[in-house]
Amino acid sequence: MSSNLDFRERRLRFNKRGSMTTARPVVVHDLPETLTFGYAHLFFREVEPHLKSDRPYIVFDFSEVREFDSTGVQMLLHCMEEVMKRNGDLKLAALPPGPAVILELTRVDRLFEIYDNVQDAVDSFYRLPLQALPQFQAEWTPSMVNPTEATADAEKVAA
Repeated sequence: MSSNLDFRERRLRFNKRGSMTTARPVVVHDLPETLTFGYAHLFFREVEPHLKSDRPYIVFDFSEVREFDSTGVQMLLHCMEEVMKRNGDLKLAALPPGPAVILELTRVDRLFEIYDNVQDAVDSFYRLPLQALPQFQAEWTPSMVNPTEATADAEKVAA
């Protein structure tokens, strides 16, 4: 029974260039084996201080979860709500087949970014999402790279 209540937290800060970074740390919470009616509220109380921090970056590691029900789904939605109120993000990692099916059947999987492993979820906080690239490319112009060209282009238009 004590393994069900054994919540672990890891704070990870990744630095890609080998120097000091000001990037926010990502807090990784290892979820307990059981996220059902009797246990989900205990887990929520454990993570609540992190959810209510300024712009929280959180990953829930599902790798140990064996029992998951509608109470666990509600707890996830409540966690997401708290994080979004504070302009943060909550991502899920390493979902076993059972919880993945429950999230899919309830269509809650559409609300979360879900990753195969914790490392990918943590890394996702520090890179541009692929969905943003086509928009960025459509808005980008060569004059954005060279301010001299931008000034010359503006002078041509004015003349």
